[in-house]
Amino acid sequence: MVCCGLTTLDLLYEVDAPPGPDQKVVARDMLLDVGGPAANAARVVAALGGRAALVTALGAGPLATVLRATLAGIDVADLAPASHRPPISTVMVGGGGRAVVSVNATRLAGTSPAHLPEHTAALLVDGHLMDAAIALAAEARRTGVPVVFDGGSWKAGTERLLPHVDVAAVSADFSPPWEGDVLAGLLAAGAGVAVRTDGAGPVEVRTPTAGFTVAVPAATVVDTLGAGDVFHGALALAIARGEEIGTAVGRAAAVASRSVGHRGVLGFQSSDSAEA
Repeated sequence: MVCCGLTTLDLLYEVDAPPGPDQKVVARDMLLDVGGPAANAARVVAALGGRAALVTALGAGPLATVLRATLAGIDVADLAPASHRPPISTVMVGGGGRAVVSVNATRLAGTSPAHLPEHTAALLVDGHLMDAAIALAAEARRTGVPVVFDGGSWKAGTERLLPHVDVAAVSADFSPPWEGDVLAGLLAAGAGVAVRTDGAGPVEVRTPTAGFTVAVPAATVVDTLGAGDVFHGALALAIARGEEIGTAVGRAAAVASRSVGHRGVLGFQSSDSAEA
C-alpha cells in the first residue's frame, strides 16, 4: 500500500516533564528517529508484514540521507527538489505529556507530479503534501483503490481532498471549520466513512446509514508519541487486506494500544507484545 505525506527527522528527548517558559531541563535520554504521520504509517505497515511505499518530500543533503537509511525496506518516492531540506521536529516526552516544535511541510514551495504504483491495495494520505494527496486520491478513486485520510488537523485544501476519501479517521482534537457534529460533517463533505479516536476511549465510527463504537484495549501507557500514526497505518493496512470497517478499526486500536505500552512508534513489536 501507499502512504503519502510528511516525513520529518525527529529529535526525541525523554524528560521528567516538558519545560515551561524560560525553563531549562536536562534530558534522561535522546533518540534520533523518523517522524511524520505518513512516514510512520508506512513503517507500521512494513512492521505488520505489509508492502509499504512512501510518497513524500526529502530533497538532498545529509538529513535526507539519514532519513532514507532509516526508511530502508520502504519504497520511497521523493517529490521534492534537491534544494528542499527535510523538516526537523523536536519532541520532549515525559510526565504524562509532550511538547513538539516542527515546521512540517510549510516551507515546501511545490512538488513534482505523483502517480499511484501498479497494484496499490490502499492509499493513506495525511494532507501535508496536499496537491499530491488530492491527485493520488483522485486517481485511487478512479481505479477503485480505497483511500484513508489521517486527519491530524484541518489543512488548507482538506475540503478538496475529502470527496476522494473512503475512510476519514480523525482524533478528538480534530477541529474542522464547521460547527456541530464532526463525524456528520466529514460525511457531508464527501467521506464515505468517518472515524474518530479519543485516546483510551472508544473509537466512534459513522457511516451514512449507521453508527457504532469500538472499544480500545486497556494498556499501561509508557509512550503515546505516534500512537495516532500507528492506528492509521494499521487501519489502512487492514482495509487494504479487505477487512470491513468495524474489524479494521478494532485491529488498529489493538495495535495502537500495544504500542503505547512501549517506547517508540514501533513499540508494538516488543517481544512481550501479543501478535496482531
